[in-house]
Amino acid sequence: MTNETISKLEKSIEILKDKKQRIYFMVLDTKGNAKASIAMIYRTANVLFNEGYNVSILHEKNDYVGVSGWLGDEYMKIPHKSLENQNLEISPEDFLIIPEIFGYIMPQVSKLPCAKIVFSQAYDHIMETLQPGESWSQLGFTKCITTSETQRKYLDSIMKGVSFDIVEPVISESFTKQSLPPKPIFAIHTRDQRDTANFIKTFYVKYPQYRWVTFRDMRGLSEKEFANALSECFCSVWMDPTSSFGTFPLESMKCGVPVIGLAPFMVPEWVNEDNGIWVGNKNQVLDVMVEFLHNWLEDNIADKLYEGMEKTSSQFSNMENFTKTIKSLFERYTITRLGNFQEQLNKLQETETTK
Repeated sequence: MTNETISKLEKSIEILKDKKQRIYFMVLDTKGNAKASIAMIYRTANVLFNEGYNVSILHEKNDYVGVSGWLGDEYMKIPHKSLENQNLEISPEDFLIIPEIFGYIMPQVSKLPCAKIVFSQAYDHIMETLQPGESWSQLGFTKCITTSETQRKYLDSIMKGVSFDIVEPVISESFTKQSLPPKPIFAIHTRDQRDTANFIKTFYVKYPQYRWVTFRDMRGLSEKEFANALSECFCSVWMDPTSSFGTFPLESMKCGVPVIGLAPFMVPEWVNEDNGIWVGNKNQVLDVMVEFLHNWLEDNIADKLYEGMEKTSSQFSNMENFTKTIKSLFERYTITRLGNFQEQLNKLQETETTK
């Protein structure tokens, strides 16, 4: 039995050294709708796939729609596997990475011998599908990738026995400034589509004299369509109080479109007084929008705002830095896993030698 265990450990070590361990990323099926958190997972997986890692995307059902319609065909080149009516092929050297929304799956995979990692981008989902009293570490998930220091601190205060790594999202190169003057269009993004509709109706009721101003709901667009539509607007409105990072304001900044944002409960580190107009009360957003409209019509928007937008968005626009971060992180995960197997192997070999 000991020789068999030694042989298995040696095989696992060889697989890890050759970067042939399976790395599974589980994703939610958005039914073809764009979602920033899914794009983040795909971009992370794509970096590793292009680096030669054995990466797969996991989804629950056979009728998974995929992301080619809104993110791009290149991401569907990553192997995809359905869990429906299939057993997951997994070994001790493999990695299983699950978003926090799949908490209900964690007990089902808790006894798998692989490395288990949570990919947490939405703090409001972490308890949604866990049973009372359950925690990630109890279910074998002792590592977590998250997107900001603010969220890391919050998660660390709740999920004990878990180590955290931060990978900030990258803003796609699709988002650029256009050369033509912007149009009097408010781009609007809210968590719930009903909020968008109600907000627009309220604006026109309260300010009927501005019926000539247009709103653009940014849902249901591919990434390129989204970027083109956003770049035409003179202002964007962001109302997502439970957001933990917020890519929409950063995308707006990269397009040179000023942001009026309802400050979320968990304010991300990149928010500052120079890069946007941040409002603490939802009831004040409409009035702030009208004030901004007046200033824009009078060409009275301070250059400081555009400079702040440029400075902030540039921090999240470098795909090379994002790639380096992902490579470094998974190299470290691999080395740590390799060290654990090597330590087990050394102990067994020492035991065999002393017999």
